[in-house]
Amino acid sequence: MIQIYPAASRYSADHGWLQSNFSFSFGDYYDPDNTAFGPLRVFNDDIIHAGRGFGAHPHREMEIVSVVLKGQLKHEDSEGNSVVTTFGEIQRMTAGTGIIHSEVNPGVDETHILQIWFTPDERGLTPSYEATSYDFTKAQNAFLPVVSKQSGPDIAHIHQDLTMYISELEPGKTLTFKQPPGRRVYLSVIEGALRVNGEQLNRRDAARITDTPKLELTAEQGTLFLLIDLP
Repeated sequence: MIQIYPAASRYSADHGWLQSNFSFSFGDYYDPDNTAFGPLRVFNDDIIHAGRGFGAHPHREMEIVSVVLKGQLKHEDSEGNSVVTTFGEIQRMTAGTGIIHSEVNPGVDETHILQIWFTPDERGLTPSYEATSYDFTKAQNAFLPVVSKQSGPDIAHIHQDLTMYISELEPGKTLTFKQPPGRRVYLSVIEGALRVNGEQLNRRDAARITDTPKLELTAEQGTLFLLIDLP
């Protein structure tokens, strides 16, 4: 089954220095029928103005991934990490038993990020943080893994049985993804437009996919998207 969630169906919040779109219940937005998709708990599309950001705040028992689409993102935490990332880089933080962190835009231009949270596959983990970079050219007309429990070079490790892929698909090109029984896929179109098994997804649309053994993804124009294989 493929459930399409148009971009306009997201909850939007404008704080002046921050514009956010929430795909799941978050902050002031709560919908009891839209709290998670498997272990995927948060998928926020954020624009942060120059010199602004999220001040120091705590997290527990969550795997937090930040994908920088534009600009710079500076992370600092109570474990002593201080890192600035940009496009082509991924941040992964294990909140575990408790961590305090901040995320700000240190640049002079706006920063655009995806904030993606997952419940971990076990509780009580030691807090940790890593920043990885990937070769974006390898995402052209291919599924490039950037976050996975089966981590490796240029792939951030996560404490959950999932893999996040990024892909840039040329117009008219098709990729095939096979979904093993009992697993699910979350698909988010960042830029462009896709047809997925005949279903149309446009810029910032998402799909929650279950019980579909084979996905045929065809770009109608140059398209950038994330695909997350989930338990």
